[in-house]
Amino acid sequence: MPAAGSIPQSGPIAFFLTWTAYGSWLPGDPRGWVDHHGQFRGADGAVQAAAARRLAERPVTFTVDQRTAIEAAIRRHCDNRDWLLHAVQCRQEHVHVVVSAPERSPDDVMQQFKSWCTRALNAAGRGVPFRKRWWTEGGSRRHVLDERDLDATVTYVKACQGAPTVRKPEA
Repeated sequence: MPAAGSIPQSGPIAFFLTWTAYGSWLPGDPRGWVDHHGQFRGADGAVQAAAARRLAERPVTFTVDQRTAIEAAIRRHCDNRDWLLHAVQCRQEHVHVVVSAPERSPDDVMQQFKSWCTRALNAAGRGVPFRKRWWTEGGSRRHVLDERDLDATVTYVKACQGAPTVRKPEA
């Protein structure tokens, strides 16, 4: 129930999106995993081995240059769409983004980011040899419903992932 005097909000104020690099977090992973029905599953070595055999390309581990290109592509896309980027951090095997994108679904926003990042990586020759797959299917799409949650989510992305691992943009 909203606090007295507050205006009820019809939707999230932001999305917290996370997606992983291709092959970096397979079904059966010891950290657990989420199946196609959204159910959390525990470690299963046989499932993980079977998933590894089905990989069409080698797993991705992003370099510093690749992480820098990914973050730059996300920033440019937010600028182009007039979306408010609250936080972004690309790690070796996953990407976190906190963004306000009015009138968009989190699925659409995540897919656009993945597409723009893929183009940036391929255009810069950072996928030598050329890759068809940079990302796993899907990802986590959480709704951020209020300012307190937004602050906590931004703090998590900016301060709880370890030191930033990208190059600073040149002035």
